[in-house]
Amino acid sequence: MDAAQQEATARARELQRNWYGEPLGALFRRLIDDLGLNQARLAGVLGLSAPMLSQLMSGQRAKIGNPAVVQRVQLLQDLAGQAADGSVSAAEATERMEEIKKSQGGSVLSNTTQTTTSSGAPTVKRVVREIQSLLRSVAAAGDIIEAAETLAPTHPELAEFLRVYGAGRTSDAVAHYQSHQS
Repeated sequence: MDAAQQEATARARELQRNWYGEPLGALFRRLIDDLGLNQARLAGVLGLSAPMLSQLMSGQRAKIGNPAVVQRVQLLQDLAGQAADGSVSAAEATERMEEIKKSQGGSVLSNTTQTTTSSGAPTVKRVVREIQSLLRSVAAAGDIIEAAETLAPTHPELAEFLRVYGAGRTSDAVAHYQSHQS
């Protein structure tokens, strides 16, 4: 890889970090690990070709162009979190991946059963991810940061909320959420 290609890849990964919270290579590898997939199966669930997934992972492409695919990524992130914390079995995860594969996008908040624990109470992480998904379905992270900067002088709390949930890491958003509960 020559210097120009390395620079283009670095730029693409930086854009991915701004738009998706992290480079897609890291995000997709985590989904593969947490859900026990290979790249071809992940591509199939997301509705991407295997070469397109590879280009996104390697930084040859920066952006997922199809909003339904972005939504499927978010749904898989939620599912991976549930698989990792044991609230969803491997069999249930496989079943849900088939549902996600068939999904055409739509409301991120439409299936509330995905956001509750066995006691029926939503977990903080799932609530935070729903907020993140909703914000990120409305605007790209870069646009959210720009809006936050505009709001910061007059509405610093709203600006912080947009930055943390719209463009930040889930762990930071969970900490923010917990610090603002009564």
